[in-house]
Amino acid sequence: MIGIPYGSDMARRRMGLQHIEAFRAVIQTGSMTEAARRMHTSQPQISRLVAQLEQIAQFALFDRSGSRVFPTAEGTRFFQEVEKAFTGLTTLEAAAQGIRSFRADRLRVTAMPRLASGLLTRIAANFMMDYPEAMVSIRSGTATTVHEWVSSGLCDVGLAMLYQETSGVEVEPLFTGQCVAVLPTGHPLAARDVLTPADLAEQPFIASPSGGQLAERIDQVFNAANARRRIVAETDLGASVCTLVGAGLGVSVINPLAAHEERENAGLLIRPFQPAIATTVALIYPPYVARSRLVSVFSDYARRRVQQELTLMA
Repeated sequence: MIGIPYGSDMARRRMGLQHIEAFRAVIQTGSMTEAARRMHTSQPQISRLVAQLEQIAQFALFDRSGSRVFPTAEGTRFFQEVEKAFTGLTTLEAAAQGIRSFRADRLRVTAMPRLASGLLTRIAANFMMDYPEAMVSIRSGTATTVHEWVSSGLCDVGLAMLYQETSGVEVEPLFTGQCVAVLPTGHPLAARDVLTPADLAEQPFIASPSGGQLAERIDQVFNAANARRRIVAETDLGASVCTLVGAGLGVSVINPLAAHEERENAGLLIRPFQPAIATTVALIYPPYVARSRLVSVFSDYARRRVQQELTLMA
């Protein structure tokens, strides 16, 4: 048993994690040499750390007997406290892992039906494969409803197709393209490389409902060209527009994402449309709210997925 001089400089020194880990390894292995092997260090280093810990604690932790060491009564009591602390560290490690993996976190995302069932779902699937413990709630609604859900904070992030500047939400553009004309297979206008309002004048036209951003932009372009459309149906769903056009019931002007997604299923022909009607796929967030790590990571997945799909569309 060693004597510890009270009031020494070493006694005033604070215990460090290395001291505790060395002590714990010696207790568990019963040997300084085995403890050194476990900690990937030298036996003298373990001996030095244990000796320093005994000086800091001001009582002997071990009785030495040849190459073996045995804990003193005080050393045994101290080890019990050490194990309590390590149990707490294990709990903290599990808590950190839970936070890191978004365990039990809920992410509320929203988009119009076309995006919600297509692009947004694919983004969510990529995200959930890497973070299976997170809960993702997908809600769909009209463009106005999506805007209201995000601006009010009811949803954490939205995926939107924008045709003009939008207020009341924070906007992060992901992709900006131009709307395209869609025709049924075999349509006489298919021979043209680019279509204009004059080309589509008096054609049966599948329109977006009045009051929406896209409908307003299309109205402006056709009115400026003095081109009258013969509207035969209205729908705010890109898939529905494409199905009606593919069935030969009319032509339309829609966003390029919906056109390319539905081209094969609906039997569509796609042509550039001039003058350009810009459309932006964007993430929208509640205004004046700091983004959580969960929202930021999900947004990273959205950016990557959009870039992948743009590559496929090229």
